[in-house]
Amino acid sequence: MQAPMPPGYGRGYPQGAQRSPATPRRGPQAPGPAIAVPMPQHAVPPQYMTPQRNLAHQNDAALRRSRKPTDKNIPDGVEEVVVGEGVLQYKSLRDLEKRLDAAVVRKRLDIQDSISKTVKKYRTMRIWVSNTVEGQPWQNSSGQNGVPASTPGSGRYKVRIEGRLLDDVNDLEASASDDEGDAQENGDTMEEDGADAKKPASKRSKQRFSQFFKSITVDFDKSSATSPDEMKTINWAKPQLPPNAASLPPTADFDSVQFSRASQENLNVTISLVRDETPERYKLSKELAEVLDVEEETRSGIVLGIWDYIRAMGLQEDEEKRLVRCDDRLRAIFGRDQMFFPQIPESVGPHTSPLDPIKLPYTIRVDEDFHKDPTPTIYDIQVAVEDPLRSKMLALTQNPQYTAGMRQISQLDDQVAIIIQALTHSRAKHSFFTALSKDPATFVRRWINSQRRDLETILGEATRGGGEDASGPEFRRGGSDSVWDTTVAREAVRYMLAKPEATMGR
Repeated sequence: MQAPMPPGYGRGYPQGAQRSPATPRRGPQAPGPAIAVPMPQHAVPPQYMTPQRNLAHQNDAALRRSRKPTDKNIPDGVEEVVVGEGVLQYKSLRDLEKRLDAAVVRKRLDIQDSISKTVKKYRTMRIWVSNTVEGQPWQNSSGQNGVPASTPGSGRYKVRIEGRLLDDVNDLEASASDDEGDAQENGDTMEEDGADAKKPASKRSKQRFSQFFKSITVDFDKSSATSPDEMKTINWAKPQLPPNAASLPPTADFDSVQFSRASQENLNVTISLVRDETPERYKLSKELAEVLDVEEETRSGIVLGIWDYIRAMGLQEDEEKRLVRCDDRLRAIFGRDQMFFPQIPESVGPHTSPLDPIKLPYTIRVDEDFHKDPTPTIYDIQVAVEDPLRSKMLALTQNPQYTAGMRQISQLDDQVAIIIQALTHSRAKHSFFTALSKDPATFVRRWINSQRRDLETILGEATRGGGEDASGPEFRRGGSDSVWDTTVAREAVRYMLAKPEATMGR
């Protein structure tokens, strides 16, 4: 019998005595007991303490999740001991739930795929450009509305640029030369050399004029009679918004812009509108436009168009599908005979350029003949708008009620799994006591032998065949399909080799 080990020793291998750093490696050991040298304790930096706590909480949560029952299938044989048709009804409900879950997941994937492939819609935006004047020399000495006229050279003009989608305009023939109070009510103003916007009192349409453009620029033609300060370019640029911004700020959300300057002669200006589209479209080169049969396209549309062209022309290699044979059109774009498809997105960059801004010429009229019956200059342009179905589909995928419903369903699933686990335990108890009631002596003998065999296997003391004579054919057969090439056999061998007696006897 092996002598018991002192309490200071660990299990398994015996531990040697600790040696002091002052003790020489060779020669007789110094008299007296060895002095234990404590290991230095390093302080944990404060910045690492919080992540360690969070990691511990995450490990505990993962452990709790792993211990939660997940099986929701009723064990076999329960329907034989349950009165009624509850088991059959539960199984039919499980089948219905599986079909319903599959249908919901398929529909959600279809919606998300439709959202990613939604094509932009184009609508007509009507833009009115008009101007009013005050203090001009041709105005009579009494001025307007009985106010005396200004001194010579103090004549001014005020230009208004207003844009709305045609479907949102109540009166398409309405004049844009409203008074200043109505202008402030319907849109924002752009003062001299800058934007001084005010929040409109009424909002006629959901998508406003400023939402379709990144910048608005007014360039003046050169004039000898106007001072250089009055000829400076007027710029308005949309502010950069964070990705999660819900809408534009009030200073950048308007239907019209205005600016006022001093001048007593007619001026020619050019209004430049830079489109704001998501995803952004690009102007294609002549070679790329010949392949795609369009002159403007987004980057994703360019790649998809080239892919459709490659498949239609059969330009893929037979073995390496990513390798593309370039015909005359593709050779003019890429400049090579073969091309890997993953390199196409970055290779088409030189053949794209930003879209040209929309140019709207306008003449600022300050003469008396024009203002006897002023009429605005009207332009119709095409702007890209979101598909109205896109917002509805996004509302379906991002509905908070769906998330709350899925959370409630998950809680119900956990409760069902707990009930099924209790039902499984009850079924095992029922089988145990039923077998015991039929032949108690034989059942107890077999049960004790089974428990003894399981205990020997766990301790690594089981002989071949688990304590039996190993006369069965499964124990005489070797190979990868035998009982010796199983997890239980490997665990038993590992426990046997880890025993102290086996280690010390080698």
